[in-house]
Amino acid sequence: MTAKGTFDTADWNAQPPYEEADGVSLGHVTLGKTFHGDLTGTSVVHLIVAGTPVENSRAYVAMERVVGSLDGRTGSFVFQHFAVGDRGEQSLRVAVVPDSGTGELSGLRGEMDILIAPDGSHSYVFDYRL
Repeated sequence: MTAKGTFDTADWNAQPPYEEADGVSLGHVTLGKTFHGDLTGTSVVHLIVAGTPVENSRAYVAMERVVGSLDGRTGSFVFQHFAVGDRGEQSLRVAVVPDSGTGELSGLRGEMDILIAPDGSHSYVFDYRL
């Protein structure tokens, strides 16, 4: 099944880097999300980020607990993010952590594509199964 919609981000909280060496920094960021559309609810994302001295070369990994409703089924689940920017070449994988679903979302599996429009707005396409 496929769920589609938009999301907003808020409360971007970047802590000072916890490690810096040779122009590479490691840090922790948290942010909140509100989902609209077939997936409605909120989440908090915890990112570990790596920045390099090369423009547009960076990466992050993250965990995100989503609480809400997916096509009318309520519960929560966890996304794992893996993102790399390699001198402008972008890759992102956002997948449901197996067996992290609760309530009516128990057994949820799937992956989400995140789309960023030229105006900066965010949308998603979530291919999933229960």
